[in-house]
Amino acid sequence: MINRVRQLRKERLMTLEALAERSGVTKSYLSKVERGQSVPSIAVCASLAKALEVPLDSLFAEAEELSEVTVTRAAERQALTAPDEPGTRYEGMALDAGAKGMTPFMLYPPLDDGPAPFRDHPGEEFVFVHEGRVELVLPSRAITLDPGDCVYLKATTPHRLRSLGTRRATVLLLVSSDHGASDDARPPYSRLP
Repeated sequence: MINRVRQLRKERLMTLEALAERSGVTKSYLSKVERGQSVPSIAVCASLAKALEVPLDSLFAEAEELSEVTVTRAAERQALTAPDEPGTRYEGMALDAGAKGMTPFMLYPPLDDGPAPFRDHPGEEFVFVHEGRVELVLPSRAITLDPGDCVYLKATTPHRLRSLGTRRATVLLLVSSDHGASDDARPPYSRLP
């Protein structure tokens, strides 16, 4: 993803400052992302994708051409965070798929709630618990989810997940785009400086 953010920014003739301003991410943090010194959260990725006017999954795609039918074998999932990441760990799936309205991830929420911030971003999320138990923490309540349980939420609702028990849970996360009709009508480089 590191090179993709830089590549997409340069393709749009955008300065680091312009992308930082449009995405709401500080210039110094964005620079760290582009140099591989920091791994952004899904919320930050969603903000970057919106500022770059690309689908979220295009930040992770490696292939020059994206396919209409994409198979991702379990062993082929792309780690988007370090294996020793104390926070939520993410694996990308179907990253080479063509234009789509949702982006799938396997995620492994941390074991403790700690001081992790709530996340929110445009779009919607679908969370399906594959293995283990998780707690979806919202500002006003917490919801326990067991294997096979799922939840659908507006991603603008502040939220975070944590694993319950002694091992990290395995969760399928689908993040939808927030592209309205007005976004589709906008020319691809409408926000150039």
